[in-house]
Amino acid sequence: MQKQQNFIKLIKENEGIIYKITLVYAFNEEDQKDLYQEIVYQLWKSFDSFRGGSKISTWMYRIALNTSITSLKKEKRKGEQVSFNNDLLDRIDQIDTIMEDRIKLLYSHIKQLNTVEKGVILLYLEGKNYDEIAAITGFTSSNVGTRLNRIKQKLKSQIKK
Repeated sequence: MQKQQNFIKLIKENEGIIYKITLVYAFNEEDQKDLYQEIVYQLWKSFDSFRGGSKISTWMYRIALNTSITSLKKEKRKGEQVSFNNDLLDRIDQIDTIMEDRIKLLYSHIKQLNTVEKGVILLYLEGKNYDEIAAITGFTSSNVGTRLNRIKQKLKSQIKK
């Protein structure tokens, strides 16, 4: 019972991590809910194996990103193409409408990135440093820096169009 209570507390304290990943990797609200549930399920399955060798958020990001990538691969194998639903981005709760529009634009362009690029830029936007991103993704810190520079350039060129 204590394990379950600890897990629920962990999810409640860090649900923003899961929400942000589902926002980027899911195509519509229904897919977002399904992915959220799948991530929580995978976290539960792995909960006993977490030994505290990294921060809990690093562990959660790693599982959430791996689950999201696996989910995308399964969808591709199905051959289904789901169109992007702009209503998901309407949930971003910002008072400043100019900032809200910029965030929407950014996330719409992030959705166009490949699977790995989405994960790296999402972690960067969360304020993770290169070493933390490297720990989550398995890349080296220098590789993370290179990838981030390329992703930033790609986003800048897409947004300027």
